[in-house]
Amino acid sequence: MPYRLFIDDIRDPVSDDWQIARTSAEAIGLLEKLGCPREISFDHDLGGDDTAMVVVRWLIDRDLDSGGRFIPPNFIYSIHSANPVGRENIRGLLDQYLVVRGRT
Repeated sequence: MPYRLFIDDIRDPVSDDWQIARTSAEAIGLLEKLGCPREISFDHDLGGDDTAMVVVRWLIDRDLDSGGRFIPPNFIYSIHSANPVGRENIRGLLDQYLVVRGRT
C-alpha cells in the first residue's frame, strides 16, 4: 500500500495521511519495513548531529543495491527544511541521482 513519509524532529505534517519519522534511524526503519513511499517530505536538521542526509544516502544505496527497483518511478519528494544549505544538499544529491538513474 502506498504511503507518504514525513521526516522532521519537531514539526507535524499538515494532514494525517503521513507516516512520521523523528530521526534518520526511525525513517530508515520505516523504509526497511514498508518499502519506499510514493512521497517523502524532508527536514534537514533532525536534532544534534542527525540529519536527513543519512536517509538520502541510505535511499540511494538501497536503490543501487536493488538495481534501481527500490525507489518507484513515480516517486516525488519535497524539502520543508528551514536550513537553506541543508535543503540544497538534499536536493542536489537526490536530484543528481534520480537524473542519472533515469538515463540508465
